[in-house]
Amino acid sequence: MHLMSSKPQALASTGPMRAFAANSKKVTTELIEINEDLVGFNQYLTEYYKQLAEAWEIAQKKVNLKAPEVPQDAEQIQTFKRIWIDIFDNDFTELFDSKKFGENYGKLVSKELELTKHWNNITNVVLQSVNLPSKEEIDEVYKELHSLKKRVGKIELELKKKEMMKK
Repeated sequence: MHLMSSKPQALASTGPMRAFAANSKKVTTELIEINEDLVGFNQYLTEYYKQLAEAWEIAQKKVNLKAPEVPQDAEQIQTFKRIWIDIFDNDFTELFDSKKFGENYGKLVSKELELTKHWNNITNVVLQSVNLPSKEEIDEVYKELHSLKKRVGKIELELKKKEMMKK
């Protein structure tokens, strides 16, 4: 006990820690790749919000020019709402239809999926290290359970039909 408490590195050679230590290179590689993808993700996310903010600013300026007066009654408020909705609808539709926005959004989603892939890989390494099933293995079990439930349900339904016919 004294040997293990005085030399924590000795713990890595026993039990689940041994497996994790052996797989730590995989985790480190994934973390390095995550950082690289995170830089790209943040770049595309910044551009995404920049495009939204610019579209909002331009649309609001158009609204301010078209309806400069402060509405005084219900009819003027309704007119102002229609102007605001029309301008923002047109400007944001134009933004969302633009090639620049589409390309950036596609890259943003792609980087997000890459980050998810890395986190899943790290999770699988950790689960494997402690001798637990991976997400894919659990998903297979759930699929099989679902299939079995459907088959049992069909068999029960057939048995009920046969019992009804006997009566």
